[in-house]
Amino acid sequence: MQGFSDNELLAYLQQGDHQAFSILVDRHAEKFYRLAFRFLHSQDLSQDVVQDAFLSLWEHPERWRPERNAQFTTWFYRIIVNRSLDFLKKKKRPTLDETTHRDSELTRYDSSPQESQLLDGEQHHQLMTAIALLPKNQQIAINLCFFEDMSNKKAAEIMDISLKALQSLIMRAKSNIRKQLPKEKVI
Repeated sequence: MQGFSDNELLAYLQQGDHQAFSILVDRHAEKFYRLAFRFLHSQDLSQDVVQDAFLSLWEHPERWRPERNAQFTTWFYRIIVNRSLDFLKKKKRPTLDETTHRDSELTRYDSSPQESQLLDGEQHHQLMTAIALLPKNQQIAINLCFFEDMSNKKAAEIMDISLKALQSLIMRAKSNIRKQLPKEKVI
């Protein structure tokens, strides 16, 4: 089953196949966790969001409809984003300053290897703080396109907006980030 596509695994999952579910979780959990972590800045909360989303998939696999959904990952990214944002609405989110003791976790999940080489610790912290202060839609666009390395088209699908709207969000986000970063630190 390891070589099966996500859609094939989902078809088996809809028949109650535990192995298909396990393969989907193993295949995708880390990238969904990284995305949740970018919003929640908490390892435990991010794990809870991802675990809850996968549990919901296990309990209601019929919600995945291949004829309506482009790809499993696109559909599930949207679920993770929505659950993360819902959690933030319900609870007061810890600030990045409160999570300073977790900088190693932030670096681990917020940085690609290329980004880590470009940014020192202070620059990274300032960038993550600037991103955390963006309006939610700008934050989502930046996280999907730059940290999850998605195409603009796929990010627009996940956000359920047009490609032009996504590009506009990214431009505004970059502008807002530049305004928040010290002039000598702007990347």
